[in-house]
Amino acid sequence: MTETYCVVIPAYNAADTIEDALQSILRQSIPPAEIIVVDDGSSDETANVVKKFGPPVTLISQQNQGCGAATNAGMERVSTPLLAFLDADDIWLPGKARTQLEYLAQNPAISGLFGRAQIFKGTVEQPVLGSIIDMWSRTTMMIRTSVAREIGPMFDPPGGRGDTIDWLARGQELGFRFELLPEVMAMRRIRPGSLSYGRDTEKDRGYLLTIKRALDRRREIALENVDRNKND
Repeated sequence: MTETYCVVIPAYNAADTIEDALQSILRQSIPPAEIIVVDDGSSDETANVVKKFGPPVTLISQQNQGCGAATNAGMERVSTPLLAFLDADDIWLPGKARTQLEYLAQNPAISGLFGRAQIFKGTVEQPVLGSIIDMWSRTTMMIRTSVAREIGPMFDPPGGRGDTIDWLARGQELGFRFELLPEVMAMRRIRPGSLSYGRDTEKDRGYLLTIKRALDRRREIALENVDRNKND
């Protein structure tokens, strides 16, 4: 028997895409107990679009703090055994939730799952398709809520990129196991203005800080081991 799950969607000025994202979740063969949209200080109609859905969609509004902070606000509300995410630009494909739920039920040693995604531009109705990629990010992730709690909150790096990478690295350092399934589970929308759009020196600073944080954590562990060996 599969366990119940919630979905967290951090959203910023996503009025043009959030309806597609929500509909793709609601159409899953195993729907979530709740979809939590965290409006991170949008200046467009994001909140109004979300409000039209009603239960099981819940809207949380906050001042603009960043995607990681918005994700954290959503995670704090989750009470189901499993937790999934979706970026407000993207959509899930049919069967995404069922595939991951069943796999996690059959593999209790796995902490979290990811999948592949189809890159596209334009609308869901008339997409311009790009490549299919392995997607180790929020849109394809489903994780055990207890694991998410132990990893702790995401942080927002400079430029807004790298929050999920840092979070997963911390999870791996704690010994949690993450797997990427071969199925294409989502469509990743590329559009100007999105955090993932193109190369941007300022936005990419977050990746560099993520690497530095990981190296600092490893250095700290190594020093602790040296001190421990000296005291033995």
